[in-house]
Amino acid sequence: MSDIHDEEYAYGDGRAGAVTGARDPGAADERTFEAMPPARGQGFAQTWWGQAWLKALEDTALDLGQLKAGRRLARAGAVGAVSVRPGRITAVVQDRDGTPHRSDVLLQELSAEEWDRFLAMAVEQAGHIAALLDRDMPPHLVEDSSAAGVELLPGIGDLEAECDCEAWDHCGHTAALCYQVARLLDQDPFVLLLMRGRGERELLDALHVRSAGRTDAPEHPEEHQDAAPEGVSAAEAYADGAILPPLPELPAAPSGPGSPPALDTETEPAAGLDVAAVEFLAAQAAAEACRMLTDALVPGHEGHPVEEELSVSEDAVRLAAAAPGPTVEARLAEVSERGPDGLALAVRAWRYGGRAALHILEQEWTPEGDALARARAALEAAWDEGERPRLQAARNRWTVVGFAQLRHGPDGRWWPYREERGRWVPAGPAAHDPATALAVASETST
Repeated sequence: MSDIHDEEYAYGDGRAGAVTGARDPGAADERTFEAMPPARGQGFAQTWWGQAWLKALEDTALDLGQLKAGRRLARAGAVGAVSVRPGRITAVVQDRDGTPHRSDVLLQELSAEEWDRFLAMAVEQAGHIAALLDRDMPPHLVEDSSAAGVELLPGIGDLEAECDCEAWDHCGHTAALCYQVARLLDQDPFVLLLMRGRGERELLDALHVRSAGRTDAPEHPEEHQDAAPEGVSAAEAYADGAILPPLPELPAAPSGPGSPPALDTETEPAAGLDVAAVEFLAAQAAAEACRMLTDALVPGHEGHPVEEELSVSEDAVRLAAAAPGPTVEARLAEVSERGPDGLALAVRAWRYGGRAALHILEQEWTPEGDALARARAALEAAWDEGERPRLQAARNRWTVVGFAQLRHGPDGRWWPYREERGRWVPAGPAAHDPATALAVASETST
């Protein structure tokens, strides 16, 4: 068993606050971690190396019922402070009835020769140590270690259980300890290296000595002329994609756009700079980014075609639809080459259906073949016999003279228009049924 005395653990209720030791990066022989709070509704491992640790446990344990019991205990916060030393992790785990059990899990330490090979590899690949210091364990580190004959992550049968409940295999107590340690590994992969025999400070000191030795050594460039180029080949990097961890779950859609920074400062703006216009553009950029992100989080979005970028003229209408104020509207009318009245009409269309509605307003097209046949069939089916209004057809527009107009879109939808001061103006959003669209035009014309 362990040489840590039970008195180091306060049984209490087995939750956070059950005895802790402060982390000491300079201590190579032991680190003690506070009891962690319950993990209800959370996964025990988010990183790929934490998941590899749990896979070693689940592949080793013979009784799935004990694994389930261990998960329940760990989620309930029944694992006390965890002591991590070379070759062993220890904690007091409380049963559901409050009975405490001293539980240990053993992992084989690396030999001196294996540590020598690991250090030699790490000195050659400084990025590996930089990643560890950033509390990350890149797959290449594990791969390069394995290539050097050093297995960092445990495999099947590597996690040996000891518990005073006298179970001969992993019991619920040792399983709970392993699940809790997975959370520790997520936060700091140096915990794994300590289990393998070297603490963080000891490991970094050894690397520093080796790096200094390489720096002080005389250089002989002629000996390295045929050395392999540094870095990783594209083929190798692509192949590593198979061992990368799964992507995290998508975040929740934002509730709304963020607020851009205020430009109201005591400093006078530069000559010709319209501060109000810049603030308006910033707010619209935030709103558009929010819309795009919300659309991207909809399931199946990856199967949708990529939207074409708006033209300058179309984007001017989009901005004008956000009511920027008279000064900006005048500039947008000029940029869009529509004039004030034309821009107002385009904005009305945009608010009913965006780019598609704008195209229906400004562009005509002639339905032919199947498109024309489907349009005529829709018109025939929209009204009962004798109720269909008299429509005059011209290209994609069917008009009830002096009353309303239906404009047929390439996507098969019908857009309602009404006559207003001698011109046809948008009267509502598109409908798949021409009778519905005509009813909307009738309501808005009364």
